[in-house]
Amino acid sequence: MPGGIRRAKKPSSFVIDDVWPYAVMAPHRGALVAQAIACKLAETMSEQRISANALAQKSGVNRQVITNVLNGTVWPDMLTIVDLEGALGILLWPDHTQWTIPESGEPVRQVASDGNASGRAAKAASE
Repeated sequence: MPGGIRRAKKPSSFVIDDVWPYAVMAPHRGALVAQAIACKLAETMSEQRISANALAQKSGVNRQVITNVLNGTVWPDMLTIVDLEGALGILLWPDHTQWTIPESGEPVRQVASDGNASGRAAKAASE
């Protein structure tokens, strides 16, 4: 398998409670970054009123890849993120180096697109 066992589980498989991407997660930095990217992507697409089809045309990223990132079924690669950021005019990659990740076994409240742990606040704000 490309990426070895580190990519054997999809990002959304680290959900402990609630629904991806606005969920309480296991303390896995990669999954939390993928979650923050999915949240920011969904929020921006909604704000800009752009569909996955339109974003695919604008960015050159396959529509199914966009859907997979939004659903947490893939680990988005650097080129995908760069192309989406360029098409949307925003940064999707969070500053995860500033996050405090709890020890294994402790759940992590959803990390908002601004990089702050926010629990259900981000979900409520998006509804």
